[in-house]
Formats: sequence, structure tokens, C-alpha cells
Amino acid sequence: MTPVSRPPFKGRIGRTLDESEPHFPSSPHPGDNAPNVVLVLVDDTGFAQLGCYGSDIDTPNLDALARNGLQFTNFHVTPLCSPTRAALLTGRSQHSVGMRSVSNHQTGFPHQLGHISNHAATIAEVLKAAGYATLCAGKWHLAPTNDISAAGPFDQWPLGRGFDRFYGFLEGETDQFHPQLVVDNHHIDPPGTPADGYHLSEDLVDQLLQMINDSKGVRPDRPFFAYLPFGATHAPHQAPESYLAKYRGRYDEGWDVTRQRWYERQLELGVTSSDTQLAPRNPGVEAWEDLPNNHQKFACRLQEAFAAFLDHTDDQVGRFIDGLRKMGQLENTILVFLADNGASQEGGPFGVMHEMKFFNGVFDSPDDLIDRIDEIGGPHSHTNYPWGWAQCGNTPFKWYKQNTHEGGVHVPMILHWPVGVGPEQNGTLRRQFVNVSDVAPTIYELLGLTAPETHNGLEQLPVTGRSFAPILNAPDLPATNRLQYFEQFGSRALIAEDNGTWWKAVTRHIKGQSFDEDRWELYNLSADQSECTDLAEVEPTKLEELVDLWWEEAEIHGVLPLDDRTIELFGSRLDDHSPHPTHRKYRYRPPMSPIPAQAAPSPSGRSWNMTARLRSESPDEGVLYATGNENSGMTVFIQDSHLVVDYNAFDEHTIVESDVPIPEGENVLLVKIERTSRTSGRVELAVNDLVCGSVELPFMMRMISSIGASVGYDHGSAVSARYDAPYEFTGELHEVVIELGARTSAETQTAAKAEMSRQ
Repeated sequence: MTPVSRPPFKGRIGRTLDESEPHFPSSPHPGDNAPNVVLVLVDDTGFAQLGCYGSDIDTPNLDALARNGLQFTNFHVTPLCSPTRAALLTGRSQHSVGMRSVSNHQTGFPHQLGHISNHAATIAEVLKAAGYATLCAGKWHLAPTNDISAAGPFDQWPLGRGFDRFYGFLEGETDQFHPQLVVDNHHIDPPGTPADGYHLSEDLVDQLLQMINDSKGVRPDRPFFAYLPFGATHAPHQAPESYLAKYRGRYDEGWDVTRQRWYERQLELGVTSSDTQLAPRNPGVEAWEDLPNNHQKFACRLQEAFAAFLDHTDDQVGRFIDGLRKMGQLENTILVFLADNGASQEGGPFGVMHEMKFFNGVFDSPDDLIDRIDEIGGPHSHTNYPWGWAQCGNTPFKWYKQNTHEGGVHVPMILHWPVGVGPEQNGTLRRQFVNVSDVAPTIYELLGLTAPETHNGLEQLPVTGRSFAPILNAPDLPATNRLQYFEQFGSRALIAEDNGTWWKAVTRHIKGQSFDEDRWELYNLSADQSECTDLAEVEPTKLEELVDLWWEEAEIHGVLPLDDRTIELFGSRLDDHSPHPTHRKYRYRPPMSPIPAQAAPSPSGRSWNMTARLRSESPDEGVLYATGNENSGMTVFIQDSHLVVDYNAFDEHTIVESDVPIPEGENVLLVKIERTSRTSGRVELAVNDLVCGSVELPFMMRMISSIGASVGYDHGSAVSARYDAPYEFTGELHEVVIELGARTSAETQTAAKAEMSRQ
């Protein structure tokens, strides 16, 4: 066995205390006046959607932050959330650190590990080593989703990547009223319900402020790094009723009129240049006046929900800022606010009321849903707005999240630091090109730190972002980053400066098409920020130069191989390289934490069996196994001494109850779910090998839910209306065994599509 090495002792050890000299090693400390650092991140928020960037959505707190700080009008990110977060927290390109796409999958190539490479220390790791308290509350989405259950491993969870404390969720999205929460390294139930007035965004701010208070109360000398990545404004768009009511009727004029108005407001504010055109409607976006009346009403209500969600988020940012102010910490805090990508296209052409219905091939038209539109934005909905409103959010640009055109990558950023930015700069614009990878090196320069060459014994990748610290107090200095590549699902772009002119080459890849057939476009961003005039045929030499530069950057940053797979990759947890293969017996012995969807059995679209072994007496009742939530799911429970199954297909409940009571004592209960056709199935019950109930399923879901499972109780909102969650089983539940049957390739693809929608 190799002896464990200890750090050298710098004192002197004699035979007695009198002959010895103690040594007390000093802990790292960044200095008495070291500023705090705060990163506030919002999800799926387009360039135009804040009030200070042109919209009519009420965002007074963020607008005030811009008035008292610096507002960036040429800030760029990656087209998708996990890659942006990886670049933000490391100061390196997303591909080089292993996060070309979301963390839900690994491809076997170094550019898609499903987590940030350990050779790329995060801001939290660097600042913690310098003596900072490091705190995070919100969305992580940087750990392989195979690894986010209570079984771990935990090395890529926030505490494994430099944070002292974490409170939030690990996946790409969560329900704002019934979130799947984690504190530090374990799963917890939310501290409230919608009936209590609970909303996740409020909870995140409360928790982060308490973390800061805890830290500053005991160690007032120690600065903090706080990371606040909201789940907002990613779908589902959910807000308290008072916010929803506030926006009723606000968007009845439609997206064409609204987009024009926001564009004109942008010109007035100066956040877009006077020669910037308003891009035409994207393909698939209809003229508002051509939509049927019910389609207009449905689309308006979906936009109202988004606006209410963003307004509510702004109020939470305001509460957080007020909290820092009351602590006396705001003045010397470097606070950066940004979005992770442009507005989302994942609501499709009409928008969706319930995403699981959509991914089960049940395509409700607005006419079908018009009687339920009052549910939109509340706890009984899971909505996303249509393409027309998404493009409105990206005004004046075209395309959306997932695309390398400006609509996908050009987003708001605000920097506020009263101590470090002169008051004469308050409310001024910064038009220089800045990339998300530039944030970390800027913070390091402002703090007087250097990114380590080694961390935890590992050689570190070079920081490739460029600090923009020089322009904070010198608005006329040139950009420090003058060359930036982009790539997502095979779509590519490169922005480069040449003698004062900013050029962009971009191609929107069509999945399945040869990359050699992709058509590259060329834009002069200095004169055409919204990419309206393609100069590819006019300037072929310049286009060729930029395309060649893209390939050079691709080699440098590890972009290759190009890969246009999307939904196929979201089924990777079910392949032979996953700890969750397709054919598997799962054996659970409570008590157990909730099981996230990515680590839970995947019973969607297949036959499967559940066996429960338990001891019960006459009054015992409660849930044995549940998956999903009130919108869609399946639950197995005991009530009035009978075995009950409630199969909830989008609020259409098929219920079967055993026709014999469960005897007192030890019992073996069996629930058999059989797929009988492409869309139908059958449920059969057995108590101690006695078949005692069955029911036909008129619709068997191919994808039950994006919410995971729980054993011995119902985690989150109740799947069945016959009980109130969590409805814990009061008897002795020895074990629950899930045995999955085979799934067809089509069913696997359906599940993958649903996972893709949540990113």
C-alpha cells in the first residue's frame, strides 16, 4: 500500500512542547476589499423580451439594473442551455470542455461527455480556492442525467464542481409549482404547494439569500460567489394568478403588430442600430390576421403566460437585489445578468397546452383547447408558446434557440458594479462584441486572479475567452474578442472582425443532409445586424475565408466530428453503455428518495409488470408506486383495503380496483400492464396470485411523463384525484419490483422527443 502523503509541517517538533514550535497554515483569502460576484441567468429569453431591450413586458428591476449599470447590446451565447452554462462557468468553448449539447447524453467523443471536463475548472472551483464562499440556487443541467438520482455518483453535481451549497434542480426543466428539488447532494420535497402560494423562483431567491446570510453572518470577511440560474423562462410557463391576470388582453393585437412595436422601441432605446431592419417572419410563422379566431385566442393566452412568468421573475431578481442591499453587499458586488439562448421554438407553430399529449401524437388544435385556456400558466398546465411569439421575443432577428443565426445566440446581458464602474457610465450601452466565454476571464481579471494551470492534480485546458474588463469604464475601446465560432446540431457560424467591419458566415443545417450540401450565408453585421441581406454571392472570397476560419476554429476547439443527431441521442440512456438498459428488473426497497425520470424505469410505450411485497392491516392505505404527475401518469395504491390503479392519460382517468379485499398480513400484489395495440392496452390486477380485476386502456401512452417515479408515496402533484399527495403507504412495504418488457424503436423515438423538448 502506498503511504498517504501529508502536507509538510512548517513548524518544529521536539521531544516536549517547550522544545517545539507550532505552525498554523493560513487559509486562502482574496483580500479585505475583494468584491462579491453574482451571476443571474434566465432561460430561453430572447433579445427583445426585457423592457430595457424593447418589450412591453414589465421588468422594472432589470431595467433599473441596466440604468445603474452597463447594458450590452452585442452579447452572444451558444444556441442551447448546457453548452452556454459550460462556457459561462469555465471561460472556455463548450466543445473543448465536453458539452457541445445538453448533458442528457454522452456520444463517446470528447466534445460530448455529458458534463464539464475535469480539465476545465469552473468559476466556483477557482474562487473557492481563492477563499470565496460559493453558493448556487437554481437549474444545474451540467451533470450526466444518468447520474442525477440519489444513487449518484455526485462528482458532477454542483458540490462536486466547486460549490459549497446548492439548492435547485438538476435537469433541463421542472414544474414551477411542483419542482423536483435537490439540496446539496440529496433530493427533497418542495417546502410548499400551490395552495400555499409556492413558486420555485421565489423559493430559489429565499434560499440563496439565506445561504449568503449564513455565510456573511459567521464569516463577514469572506466574499461570496453566488450563481442564480432560474428555471424561468423555460417551459412550462407558469406564474401566480395575479401576474397572469395582469396580462389579460395585452397581446390581442397579435405578434406582427407587437413585433413591429418592439422593434420601433429598440430603435428608440438604441439597443439596435438605426440601419437594422426587422427580419421577415420565419418560415412556418403565419401572418396574424390569417389565423382563425380560436387560434389567436389560444396563442394570446400562451404569450400572456410567458409575459407573466418573466414579470414574476423580474420581481424575484428585485427581491434578491434588495436583499443584497439590506446586507450592505450590493455596492461591491459584480453582478452579471444574462440569458442562456434565444427564445424557444419548442412550442411549435400553434403552441402547446400539455407537452406530453403532444409527444404522444395527440395533436389538440386550439379549437379543442379553447374551453381550457384559463388553465394556461397555472399549476394544471405545461405550456409553451408558438413560433410567432418566439420570434417576437427575438426581435429584430430571425430563427430561434437551437439555431446559430442571431435569434438563437444574441441575447441580453447587464453588468452592475457600483464600486468598480464609474457613475458616469451608468445607463450606457456597450456595443462591442462579447461572448459568453468572455465572462469568466473578465471576472478573474477584475478580481486579480489567474486561472490555474493545474487543478486537483489535473492539467487545465487554456481559457479561450477574452476579458472585456477594459471596456467597462472605456466605452469607446474596441472589442477584445474578435473571432468566435458557433455550432449546434450541425448548424454552424463564425463571427469575425476585419478592419472595423464585423462579418458573419452562417449555415442552417438540415438534419440528414450531407454537411457538404449546406448552404453558407454571409452577412455584414456592422450594417445588417438582423441578417436580412445575404452577401454570399456578392462577396464569395470573404465567405470562403470565413468558412475556412470556421474549420480552423473547429480543429482548435474540438468541435469535430460534426453530428446532427438530436432526439436519437436522448434515448442513449437505454443503450448497452448505460446503467439503465432497455431490459431491466428494478428492485426498490423503501424508504427511497424520488427517482428522476432519467434514472427511473421507463415504462412508456411497452408492457411491464409491478410486483409489491408488503404487510398490511385493515386500516393501512397509501401509494405503493407512482410515476408522473396530475397531468399524466400512473399510480398504484391501496384504499379501503383494495388494490387500485389509476391510469391518468392527460386527465382522462382509467381506474381499476380489485374485486376482493387485500387480506391482513403478508401479501404479494401484482399489476400487469399489457400493450395490446399501437394505442391501447390492458391492466390486470392480482392479489396473492388471484386475478381480481382488469380494465381496458382506451389510450396507452407512448410517453407517460417527464416526471420521475416514487416508491411508497406520490411525489409532487397527485396522479390520482382519489387522494392528496404524498399519500404515504401506512403499512410495511418490503419491496417494489418493476420488470420492463421490450420497447419498439418507434416508442423509443417518442420518449426521446419528449426528453428533447425539455432542454
